Amino acid sequence: MFVKTANNEVEQYPYSIEQFRADNPTISFPADISNDTLAAHGVYPVGYGVAPDYDPVTQKLITSSQPSLVDGKWVLTKSVVDKTAEQISNDTATKALQIRDIRNGRLAQTDWCAGTDLTMSAEMAAYRQALRDVPAQEGFPYAVVWPTAPNPE
Repeated sequence: MFVKTANNEVEQYPYSIEQFRADNPTISFPADISNDTLAAHGVYPVGYGVAPDYDPVTQKLITSSQPSLVDGKWVLTKSVVDKTAEQISNDTATKALQIRDIRNGRLAQTDWCAGTDLTMSAEMAAYRQALRDVPAQEGFPYAVVWPTAPNPE
């Protein structure tokens, strides 16, 4: 991903090596064009800026659509925006479904020991109950402490 610039201003983004070659049809460039050669023509690679700290539960990162010149490099900057109450609610519901799916999978892995012809150990019964109690944990669904499965008997 590249940016074509003029006087340190974005002229075209995104910009590709193919576009660069098409824009300079009378110049023969090597297969791998160096960044120095590109820079001599006002073309620079674009990276990503450092993401600021944020709370993913209540905020989201937004990446700029146009690169900026930061400390001598062209980067797509990232900024933090507060989520709406509806976004927080939807994200929390989605996360809760994901955690419940994991919990249900772990319960399913132990269903074999709940058969009528088996006597379930107290440790397995406690583990299965702890799995069922996961949604009641403080911090659910973002901070879950998974119980440790006992050794199968």
